[in-house]
Amino acid sequence: MKKINRYFYILIVAGFTLSACSINRTPETNFSDTDFWNTETDLQNAANRLYQQLAANWIDNRGDDNVSQGGPNNISNGTRNIPGTSGDWSGRYDEIFTANNILEKGLKASVTDAIRNRYFGEARFFRAYAYLDLVMKYGDVPLVLKTLSYNSEDLFVPRTSRNDVMNAIYEDLDFAAQWLPTRAALPAAQFGRVTKSTAWALKARAGLFAGTWNKFHNAGDAQAHLAVAVAAAEQVLSQGHTLYPNYGNLFLQAGEGPANTENILVKIFGVSNSNLFLGHNNSRDLENGRIAPTRNLLRQYLYTDGLPAFNTDNTPSATRSTLFVAEGAEPSYNTILQNRDPRLGFTVYLSGETAYKGPWLPTTTLGSRSGYAAKKGFNIEDQTINGAATVDKILIRYGEVLITLAEALYERDGSISDADLNRTVNALRTRAGLAAKLTNAFATANNLSMREEIRRERSVELALEGFRYNDIRRWKTAETVLPQSLLGAKFVEADWPGTNANTLNLNADRVIVAETAATRFFRADRDYLYPVPVNEINLSKGNVTQNPNWQ
Repeated sequence: MKKINRYFYILIVAGFTLSACSINRTPETNFSDTDFWNTETDLQNAANRLYQQLAANWIDNRGDDNVSQGGPNNISNGTRNIPGTSGDWSGRYDEIFTANNILEKGLKASVTDAIRNRYFGEARFFRAYAYLDLVMKYGDVPLVLKTLSYNSEDLFVPRTSRNDVMNAIYEDLDFAAQWLPTRAALPAAQFGRVTKSTAWALKARAGLFAGTWNKFHNAGDAQAHLAVAVAAAEQVLSQGHTLYPNYGNLFLQAGEGPANTENILVKIFGVSNSNLFLGHNNSRDLENGRIAPTRNLLRQYLYTDGLPAFNTDNTPSATRSTLFVAEGAEPSYNTILQNRDPRLGFTVYLSGETAYKGPWLPTTTLGSRSGYAAKKGFNIEDQTINGAATVDKILIRYGEVLITLAEALYERDGSISDADLNRTVNALRTRAGLAAKLTNAFATANNLSMREEIRRERSVELALEGFRYNDIRRWKTAETVLPQSLLGAKFVEADWPGTNANTLNLNADRVIVAETAATRFFRADRDYLYPVPVNEINLSKGNVTQNPNWQ
């Protein structure tokens, strides 16, 4: 696969620099337009900048699902301040500027409408991608659909309503879906470029976020957005995607490339650590504990009988699996990892299992502040040379689309059929090797909430892929989940050679407390939205206003 994409890598690395800070406050281009914007190759090269700017988002410690060896995350624990500047804002407007620049200057190219609109479709996809990230974080944001000069009055536009920005996102994605190639028609050598499936999958993600946010925050019409999510997800299902057969290998070199049709949007790295165009450090970061799973995450996984012990907000479930062992009575470190959904075994290392540099031995020093070690996405090949890992980062995949469809159907209709459960939730369980299936009869017989079980499925299928924080925000459970203690592994002396219990913060069950509830806060009247950077307010002459209760 890496050899197939060599040409694509070269184009990305050689991509033209279209820079901007904040909302388009720099010159529109740093190369001459006279000899550019004429051919399909020019349009393709310009669009490659969009792929170059695409963030990989490897590490996300904002939720309750993992902690970092670097210390508490101030978004997770509610102690952050209003920043002066932030790449969360300015970085997205850089990407929007790139897209707008292509949409304006690409009109000059002497190409057919179909060719022009294919690359305009790429630009509009990435503009929608950036705006969705802004809406998820900030709510209302300035909607800028053209490039701006230094003296433009539009530099000072106020924030546009979330609803209007969502409509613009949908319009961009509809255009992209109309003109982009299908997954099947995309040449193997162009793997990594967006397709109709990518546009529909992002539209499904956007619709689910907006619909459930509105529903649980009482913020407006939910049904229309949920209907968008369902329709877009169904479109993806019509494109011949399949789940990759091995859940663990999905995130390794074995799962790369066009043969794996679960891949819908990936950030491409490579070619190899000896022929590097673009690299990262994810496996080294896992080894160094930048993602250390918490017990809060492990509690989400079902037991092999299909029953839980905890809900997705870490409260005890109404019905508990008979396989559950009370946390105070766990006889070993590995007890909580046994008799569980097989995806847990692909996500967290057992004690004694070959891990980063040999068998994993429980520790809270460099390598894991919770005592647990992240396994998902780790591989020796990527660990070999610092900064030269090349496994691709999956940003949208078919598994996400399936669980998005299940949740959107349930939230839209208040119920979901067994047939729809089979093609979504149970398809994911089958791929993972979990024999127990979710049906309406099973949920009723065991006093399970169907909403809770669909949310659980999402939490475990997408664990440590950067979804948890946004999910608990749109479900409006962050105010319950985030102020809780972040718990880790059970301390049993025999499993922790060389570790003195007095060096650990243990609760009454002798479970590690990675962060105590006393140091964690969440203000429901403030923390569901990010604070707008002060610089953006000042540059707008005060037209951009601060989010509520950030002072």
